[in-house]
Amino acid sequence: MMEKQRDSGKGVPKRTSELASGPGFFKGGGGGGDSKNPGITVLVREFEDFENYVAEVAQSFLQQRPQIPILVVADSLPYPPMTLPSEAKLVVLNVGPDQPPYVSRPEFYIHTDYVLIVPDGVILDYGRQLDRLQKELEVEGGGAVRLVAAPVLSRSAVQCLHLQVNLREWTATYTPAASGSSGSICTALQGDAVILIRTEDLFNLSSPHARPLMTSLFMQTSLRGWKVKLLEGAVFGSNRRPLFGSAHNQWKADTRMKETTSRLMKRFGIKQVIQADGKQQWFGCSKETSRCFGTIHDDTPEYLYVDRWTPPCCLRALRETTKYVINILEKSGVRYWLEGGTLLGAARHQDLIPWDYDVDLGIYLEDIPNCDFLKNLDSGSLVDANGYVWERAVEGDFYRVQYSEANHLHVDLWPFYPRNGMMTKDTWMDHKQDVEFPEHFLQPLVPMQFAGITAYAPNNYRSFLELKFGEGVIENPQYPNPSKKKLERKLLVWA
Repeated sequence: MMEKQRDSGKGVPKRTSELASGPGFFKGGGGGGDSKNPGITVLVREFEDFENYVAEVAQSFLQQRPQIPILVVADSLPYPPMTLPSEAKLVVLNVGPDQPPYVSRPEFYIHTDYVLIVPDGVILDYGRQLDRLQKELEVEGGGAVRLVAAPVLSRSAVQCLHLQVNLREWTATYTPAASGSSGSICTALQGDAVILIRTEDLFNLSSPHARPLMTSLFMQTSLRGWKVKLLEGAVFGSNRRPLFGSAHNQWKADTRMKETTSRLMKRFGIKQVIQADGKQQWFGCSKETSRCFGTIHDDTPEYLYVDRWTPPCCLRALRETTKYVINILEKSGVRYWLEGGTLLGAARHQDLIPWDYDVDLGIYLEDIPNCDFLKNLDSGSLVDANGYVWERAVEGDFYRVQYSEANHLHVDLWPFYPRNGMMTKDTWMDHKQDVEFPEHFLQPLVPMQFAGITAYAPNNYRSFLELKFGEGVIENPQYPNPSKKKLERKLLVWA
């Protein structure tokens, strides 16, 4: 009876408690390093254990292609258990320490040249749909197009996008892509789609099974310059759309999607995602969390050592804090100016230096009594009504305004006073640019664009900066401590 069911392609149901026992059990492939066959393995990865139709997916493919290998990949053993056809195998990524290594390695169980990534609830109506996808990918011959996709239900349900992932700036940006008569070629898809990829390409990705799978897959492939071709007229069916049968389960799925997306962005180091419609999603620090980096050593933040610049959420916090502080200083009648690297950023970009981690403002010492937030800060700190923390710095005679009690991104206020025509102060730091300068640079202060506002700066800012940093400093960017980390010139492509 069991053999007859296998021959008919219906399969023998198997509970998910029966895990794959070892590599090499798919027909057409041996274990270990045996060569692959030119067929396709169906991979089902994106599903929820509390409600799914993975068994129906497997059965529909087996009805059209009785010998097709089907692999179901889950983070942990699904609960409640699902019942799969005997031809379908389950691989759990997170297994106990007593298990052999291959148990949690899907690549050990795939012995075909191609992998078909199938969303939950999709059915195979005709076997020739697979032939069409495989033929399209074979025609591309390993060029830029490394993935071929077909929409689920209708072509209009899937949008072809261009995706630009900038790891240096911790960002991912989606923009719409135009479609053609024979198909659309782009770098990412939005919506339900079935995707065919070469097995070798899939497992050359650093995280081939990270969820959400579509987001993870296209971030990795776009970084490699690979493209996806979305076919016209090759639509897969589904008896399960919407996928979830209750509002509660839909809410659970949406919640898990947010959680897995957040974990993925943290894993990939993406702090800002700009969607095709211009909406922004943030996955970095906020006013309620600590900043994205720890204590600075040798003037070189940790992110520079992995060839990244200041996370965009940190830059946003610095801009917000700077605008806030400047507004209060101006209303209070405190004379201030952009100082040090902050002035350097304004001169180069009208903004922060892309790798800077704080903001420096010079102020007149004699104006401090004009500001209620500063005049009583002999010790301790003050949290204002907007959550900013004003404090006297423990490192010396200057002031610091932090973004919040949790997030210590900050603006430093350096009190200067004139002496014999020179501007000096009582606390000096071990920085090359921390030197006295003639007061005439501040007489008068001049307006300068910075971070979206008009701030005040020394007149003749070029001479001021070259006095502090050296000749040509504006045109020759460098990291704060080149002896620890030197800026590569190839990185200097300003947005």
